[in-house]
Amino acid sequence: MGPQGAGKGTQAARLAEHLAVPAISTGDIFRANIKGGTELGVLAQSYTAKGELVPDSVTNDMVRDRLAQEDAVDGFILDGYPRNAAQVTELDAILGDAGVALDGVIELVADRDELLARLRKRAEIEGREDDTEEAIARRLDIYAEQTAPLTDAYAERGLLVRVDGIGEIDEVTQRLVAALDGRVS
Repeated sequence: MGPQGAGKGTQAARLAEHLAVPAISTGDIFRANIKGGTELGVLAQSYTAKGELVPDSVTNDMVRDRLAQEDAVDGFILDGYPRNAAQVTELDAILGDAGVALDGVIELVADRDELLARLRKRAEIEGREDDTEEAIARRLDIYAEQTAPLTDAYAERGLLVRVDGIGEIDEVTQRLVAALDGRVS
């Protein structure tokens, strides 16, 4: 978990490689289902084509389906899910049905000014039209309103590990691995 620009995607991939488990991002799940023309993909595309958010029910079904795949049996890293309290509840149900539990929840923390600078740089490099100053600020606000409070819930469960997301990529990865030492089997 962490705000946009904190390095979640990069670090999820590195941590997944270190642990030899898949990194599962909701964005990748959406793209795979849409490209594959699955029933869920067609449904998701009906929302995204209108510029609407994909409802939790569709997102949850896609995550449930993805976590049931063979490569996730021995573990996984989730990137971008859960994003709100309803998705936390659904993730609990998905994991409960599978008879597994979370080993930990990582929150990558970073200063808002640093995040804004990173996202501006990404917009320049990648030419992303959705990374305007206003859009970036709005997404960071949405994270603060809807997703950041979830970290408190995971902290109460004793699952949350906060890791400084600022620094060289390798340094952040080392911090993540050290923070998870003893938590992941």
